[in-house]
This record gives sequence, structure tokens and C-alpha cells, in this order.
Amino acid sequence: MIIGLAFHVLAAVIWVGGMFFAYAVLRPGVGPLEPAIRLPLWHRVFSRFFFWVWLSIVALLVSGFAMVFLGFGGFATVGAYIRAMMALGIVMIVIYTYLYFAPWQRFRRAVLTTDWSAAEKSIRQIRLLVGSNLVFGLVTVVIGASGRYYG
Repeated sequence: MIIGLAFHVLAAVIWVGGMFFAYAVLRPGVGPLEPAIRLPLWHRVFSRFFFWVWLSIVALLVSGFAMVFLGFGGFATVGAYIRAMMALGIVMIVIYTYLYFAPWQRFRRAVLTTDWSAAEKSIRQIRLLVGSNLVFGLVTVVIGASGRYYG
């Protein structure tokens, strides 16, 4: 159980922390840069970060289900906060999967062809989806850290 929890927490920190850094620190920091510099930078950042998000998703799903079934004896015995975490986590995975296979792919192609107008449109969509997932992620972290104390 402790190993599953360790992987679960690390994966959540990597994903949610990465989104927080990108949204609250990197985005304002690179905003004044020209599109020809800023957009390829975002391409490089997301290319690396998205690899870690996929690993985090796998770790979260495997460790989460393992803890539910091996540690708690199944969904019938877990608290509402664990169900809430799982529901929010699945919503986040759906949002991320859409982000990766739609706006990210359009953004990637636009940057590779130096179509800055199309890249700007896609990065705005990505920003909205990352912002939404960041809110869901922060709420999920609070639920995970404090949910068992609510009864």
C-alpha cells in the first residue's frame, strides 16, 4: 500500500506541479516574447512535459486501482473522497487526452511549419484546457490530502 501511495503522490505532484509551473510561472514569463521565439519554446516545453504526463497518468491509474482493490478491498469499502478523487482524475485524463490528440497536434504542426497564427490559436486552446485541468488537479490534491478527515 505504501509503495502504491508513494507512486500515486509523486505522479500527482509531477502532473499538477508541472501545470502550475507552466500556467503561473512560465506563461507570464514568456508572454512578451515574439511568436517566433515564444511558440517554439512552448513546443519544446510541452514535448518534454507531455511525456511525463503520460507516465503520471499510467502511474496514477495503476497505483490508484491497486490501492482500491488490494489495500481497501474494492470500491464498496472506500470513502466518498476516494470516489471523488477518481472521478476528477478521470475527467482530467479525458481533458488531457483531448488536449494531446487535438490542439497539441495542431499546435505542433503549426510550429513546425512556422504558421504562427494557427499556433497562437492552438496555444490558446491548450492554455484553456491546462487551466481547467490545473483547477481540477488542485481540487483533487486537496481532496486526497484531507478527504479522510471529513468523515
